Amino acid sequence: MIDLRSLQTFYAVAQLGGFHKAADKLHTSQPAVSARIAQLERQLNGRLFERDKRGCFLTSQGRELLTYAERMIALESEMVEAVAGRKGLSGSVSLGASDTIVHTWLSDLLKQLSQEYPEITLDVIVDSTANMTTGLADCTLDVALLMGPVNIGNAENLPLCSYPMSWIKSPKLDLGDKPLTLEQIATLPVITYARNTRPYWQLKDMFDRKGLHKVRLFSNSSLSSIVRMTMDGIGIAAIPEHAVFDELSSGKLHTVASTHEMPVMSFTASFIERADMPLNRMVAQLAQKVAAEYWRV
Repeated sequence: MIDLRSLQTFYAVAQLGGFHKAADKLHTSQPAVSARIAQLERQLNGRLFERDKRGCFLTSQGRELLTYAERMIALESEMVEAVAGRKGLSGSVSLGASDTIVHTWLSDLLKQLSQEYPEITLDVIVDSTANMTTGLADCTLDVALLMGPVNIGNAENLPLCSYPMSWIKSPKLDLGDKPLTLEQIATLPVITYARNTRPYWQLKDMFDRKGLHKVRLFSNSSLSSIVRMTMDGIGIAAIPEHAVFDELSSGKLHTVASTHEMPVMSFTASFIERADMPLNRMVAQLAQKVAAEYWRV
């Protein structure tokens, strides 16, 4: 009799392309994964994987089993939700989030997830869009809240929100009361996101198109550090107002009017549909709902 746990193990190896990766994902040991696959191969009287230095690959028999495994795993999740409701669903979800989302409505999402899915555990990773895209591709990340959309394989992208970037300064920095031109801003250190991010290159392109090639862009991978540097008066920040709502409300930071249009940061909840991870879509959809509620407030 083929048990569901063995099929889940087989599916994980097939999706991740390796026994070691599957073991990490399933929180078990590689020998345990190998034993379950060996048992399946004995029961089905054939090899399910071919292995070489690059990893492991499905045989023709393995590809046929994959179709049935997907159906059975999906049916099991459907059964649990139908009988026990959403609160009966369990599992671990690796959730990636952009620094900007962390500073706005991520805590609201985590509260909602805890209420609606009390049996799931979350592994929250704050990282760059580039790294999160890689994580989705190699299945080390289940859902990513990032600057999207993501164009990999069969990834799905649910639109979340868009943040216009603004010029933010410390009250210590006296820039007058009139809107600043891009030429005036280019005389100041500009503090913004890391070099490998879309906002950084959008800003650089904006200055380049005006022939302002000598602008000093201070890149930083930590939004908290950007805010600290701005409050210390080191330069003018190019970040969304929503990321520093409290600081603006308290007067610790001020917005700066300008005569030009600023880039917009658009975010998506991106994930790859998988039979063994029905929570991926549910988490992404809840993120979409929480983001919409945040913007209505």
